[in-house]
Amino acid sequence: MSPRNTSAEDALRHLLDEWDPMGVADDVQDEYDCMLAPLLQRLRSGADRTGIGTFLRRELEDHFGLDPLGLRPEAMAVRVIDWWASSGPAEGVTRA
Repeated sequence: MSPRNTSAEDALRHLLDEWDPMGVADDVQDEYDCMLAPLLQRLRSGADRTGIGTFLRRELEDHFGLDPLGLRPEAMAVRVIDWWASSGPAEGVTRA
């Protein structure tokens, strides 16, 4: 994996850990790593807030077994899209 991809993954991991829908990020640093590659792939493909929000909602329900009510996946999608839009080559984020 290139340093640029690692940088993007690290930044996205930080966002997911801040969101921490399971409340375990302080104890399990890689809990949400399963979402990194799919999210970055969607972002690089031009996914919008709705697409990212749908992905996050499905992950909460299907993968983590959580009720998304109160976890605000749509608000997290806005954060992810905003991060992606403000990141660039200087931040080590590459776009395919």
